[in-house]
Amino acid sequence: MAEIADDTGSVVSSVLFGALAGSGALPFTTEDFEETIRAAGVGVDASLRAFTAGRERAGAMVKQDPKIKPVAKPPLAKHFPRLEPIGHAGYDALVARARRLPPELHGIVAAGLRRVVDYQDVAYGGEYLERMEAMPREATGLLQAFAKYLAVAMAYDDVIRVADLKTRAGRFDRVRREVRAGDDQVLAITEFFHPRIEELAGLLPPVLGEKVERNKRLARLVDRGRKLRTTAPSSFLLLYGVAGLRRFRRRTLRHAREMRHLDEWAQRIRKFVGTDPALATAVCEARRLVGGYSDTHSRGESKFDKVMLASERLAGRPDAAEWVQRLTKVALKDADGGELDGALRTVETLFEDA
Repeated sequence: MAEIADDTGSVVSSVLFGALAGSGALPFTTEDFEETIRAAGVGVDASLRAFTAGRERAGAMVKQDPKIKPVAKPPLAKHFPRLEPIGHAGYDALVARARRLPPELHGIVAAGLRRVVDYQDVAYGGEYLERMEAMPREATGLLQAFAKYLAVAMAYDDVIRVADLKTRAGRFDRVRREVRAGDDQVLAITEFFHPRIEELAGLLPPVLGEKVERNKRLARLVDRGRKLRTTAPSSFLLLYGVAGLRRFRRRTLRHAREMRHLDEWAQRIRKFVGTDPALATAVCEARRLVGGYSDTHSRGESKFDKVMLASERLAGRPDAAEWVQRLTKVALKDADGGELDGALRTVETLFEDA
């Protein structure tokens, strides 16, 4: 495992995670494991390389040794919260509104609603339901996928979100439990931050943010990592103040871009659903390519945009959905984008032959 970690530029834990997936001992798909890695948002590309190598090595060992027999287990049922009021007038009104959606969606919508309200506010939860209500209701599977990825897209990771999560009381309690610190011991947590000029400019209003983003001299000054000890009052208050900018998030450059990108995705799904529901679902699920923070988010979004352009090219073909699914899988495993570009060139040959 150490050798694989060195070869892939990652750590042993990522290889171990892959070996666990390859063993077949747990009732999760490879995609479930990979989504967990992406959700961490740190060192994603290297971790995925190490994970894949570990999974393939373990899978090969299982096949070679007949004494190793993975235990077959039924897939775990998704456990969603109930769609029910909590005693808050604004949130309870959203619950009553969400209950008008098909019953099959109530669990996933309840989870999505909680996520976006926690991320922003009750009014943001109303925007989530507006987008759900605008989607045609003929395909239940598509709606379930859309409810999931819509919530993820609306609760994107930005500087404000990172600061919020790192200053929550629950996080300090969790870290204390993980390191097994006693009540009489002092715990110090040092965070490493490396925000790009795009992240900082994204906190500003669109016009001003775009000007700052183009300032190369400022970009060079910003492009330095910072270490902050969040258990120290000065660093904690700095991040706590950044987290407080949440009230202004809707007016920022980053939010404007994220919502424009999200609406283009939703519009494409609505366009395809009438003629090819399978393609619409594949386009919906391709959204899992976008996630993480900073460079990880940019790379994922770039690959997602390429797949979306290919979906427009493939629309009308009977195998369009299969191709979009295939491209998405390639993009998920592709660290530098080379394999995806190769797959996209293969797509173009389909039209050359025609």
